[in-house]
Amino acid sequence: MLQALINKGKVIAQKVPNPVVSKGCVLIKVHHSCISAGTEMSSVKSSDASIVDRIIKNPEYIKKGINYLKEEGVKKLIEKVKGSSTIGSPTGYSVSGTVVEIGEGVTNFVVGEKVAAAGAGIANHSEFVDVPVNLVMRVPQNLDLKLASTVTLGGIAMQGVRRSNVTFGEFVVVVGAGILGLITIQLLKLSGVRVISIDLDDNRLNLAKEYGSELVINPNHQNSIEFIENYTSGFGADAVIFTAATNSSSALSDSFKMLKKKGRLILVGVVGMDIKREDIYVKELDFQISTSYGPGRYDRNYEEKGLDYPYSYVRWTENRNMSEYLRLLSTNQVNIAKMINASFPIEKVGDAYDFLRSSTPRPLMVLLEYKHREQDEKLIFVNTVARIKNDKIKVAIVGTGSFATGMHLPNLKKLNNKFEIHAICSRTPSKAQSVALQYNAKYSTANIDEILNDVEVDLIMICTRHDSHAELVIKSLLSGKNVFVEKPLAISQTELNKIKFFYEENNSNAPSLFVGYNRRFSKYLKEIESVSNNRIGPLFINYRMNAGYAPNDSWIHDDGGRIIGEACHVIDVMNFLTKSKIASISCESFSDIDSKYSSKDNKSFILKYEDGSVCTIGYFSCGNKSVSKELLEVHFDGNSLIMDDYKSLKSYGVKINEISTVNSQKGQLEELEDIYEYLSGKTNRLPIELEDLFQTTEISFLLS
Repeated sequence: MLQALINKGKVIAQKVPNPVVSKGCVLIKVHHSCISAGTEMSSVKSSDASIVDRIIKNPEYIKKGINYLKEEGVKKLIEKVKGSSTIGSPTGYSVSGTVVEIGEGVTNFVVGEKVAAAGAGIANHSEFVDVPVNLVMRVPQNLDLKLASTVTLGGIAMQGVRRSNVTFGEFVVVVGAGILGLITIQLLKLSGVRVISIDLDDNRLNLAKEYGSELVINPNHQNSIEFIENYTSGFGADAVIFTAATNSSSALSDSFKMLKKKGRLILVGVVGMDIKREDIYVKELDFQISTSYGPGRYDRNYEEKGLDYPYSYVRWTENRNMSEYLRLLSTNQVNIAKMINASFPIEKVGDAYDFLRSSTPRPLMVLLEYKHREQDEKLIFVNTVARIKNDKIKVAIVGTGSFATGMHLPNLKKLNNKFEIHAICSRTPSKAQSVALQYNAKYSTANIDEILNDVEVDLIMICTRHDSHAELVIKSLLSGKNVFVEKPLAISQTELNKIKFFYEENNSNAPSLFVGYNRRFSKYLKEIESVSNNRIGPLFINYRMNAGYAPNDSWIHDDGGRIIGEACHVIDVMNFLTKSKIASISCESFSDIDSKYSSKDNKSFILKYEDGSVCTIGYFSCGNKSVSKELLEVHFDGNSLIMDDYKSLKSYGVKINEISTVNSQKGQLEELEDIYEYLSGKTNRLPIELEDLFQTTEISFLLS
């Protein structure tokens, strides 16, 4: 399919793999998408800035970069920056089309239905989009899909009006007569409000007058503050809705001065935020932010998981706002036809953006049209490469999150004499293609079946979200593929039982399973094991994991939580060092107190093994981030070994190779080397035995 991608100041229509429908989502064949002259043109402009310029404008990048540099080193940081600019980034956030496929759990849409969809990074300028159900709105039958593609802009305007809480007869100033401003004017007029519009463009002010403004002001020709004060009998406006985009703080100051005492300003657009106390204090003004499309925006539970807010308690969610906007369009109570300046086919998206950039007078809105070609519907990106040697293991990567792109792919590239990156699969087609190009993969796809049916694939590496791991493992194993899955292996006993059952049924002829419990492969753990293997008595082990604070609504607590998702690493270390079966488990956690630190990720475990070893794990989020993340103490037979954050190892009472490295060396590369040794037949010993994999996973269930 074709998708618009921004890179280095240009927008091109790039062929990328088709997306597949996800759980809780709707797959939409896009007919039209709307380009906003403001938001999207600024994204194009910023994409042409150098890395230095971006850092200057976004100083928080410096801190992130330094932290990444400390953890992963210069080479990994360069790879990360390079990967982010290989192909470009998707753009667009407002589309209309028809439903072509329904995801699991979706019951309120049917195939063939007319819909509109919203969401930056989701409802992109693309021939097909996979959109979570709460960001999809049904389009009234009599409404042209061309008009419905503006749904997101309508939702933003409507939320700004709702935040203003205006009533009949009030004076409301709309600053900015762009798309948002012109829609806002019409919504206010429907609410019985007396509208005053301000803009520097007389053409847009003429439209504002046509759409219902009883007064229009161009600050280049009139003193807007005095004019409004006189027009409102000396009182000032009841409210200002600021829909313009400017870096100037003076525009905000002027807006405050237009208001009556106890008036309110609603910020919908963008403005300089140097606020003067005297502008708001004397009049006791209210300053409010309108967040995009309405309640639910930026709430993962609402937008990604489809958990709606109760109608009785939250009357106007973002979905209901946008649905109401579509209704008003269908009844001609809101009219946007005159705002649409041009329409371009997706193939000429670059021309569309050039038109927005250079035309005079300034265009308001441009639409993209999509005329689908049936032969493209199963298109996958193919990157021709030289014939692969038989002694390399061909790897297909499923999932292109930060750990896959920042860790596994660079390591596979480093081991290019042993592995070949054969295919990339991601639910985000542009990301799949970008990664495939960067690592010279043969092809990219958004359809896992392409990978499962590819006879050339030797190993599938699963790097998706935790809740999909077990399902993808089973699918891959049933397809006869060897599997490497990032931890955790599963997030419930039911899921794990399915994997165990597969091996019980196929014990003599089954593909191999590897899990990303990498720490046991690090040079530090290998050195500790080489010494502790010769012990006489049991081990006494303390392991501290200073995990760091994560807000309670963070995704990191989902899909099994942090114990199943991260503390499993430490459990595997204990299994590795003791080489024994678990005998008993005990666990204590924070009491439920009024604190931001949760009992879910502040726990202490004691694992007792059959060989008599006692292992204590402290996993907590309430520590200071200046303290190293992981500290391991191993005590036995009068000896002590201390490993700090996989950066240093010291011994007391026994002689070892005292290791020290600048960066944490946690064994990810070494694990891949061991997997190669096994799959290539150079060793008959699995890197981690199935029994160990299952024991680690089951212990994590008991402790979570």
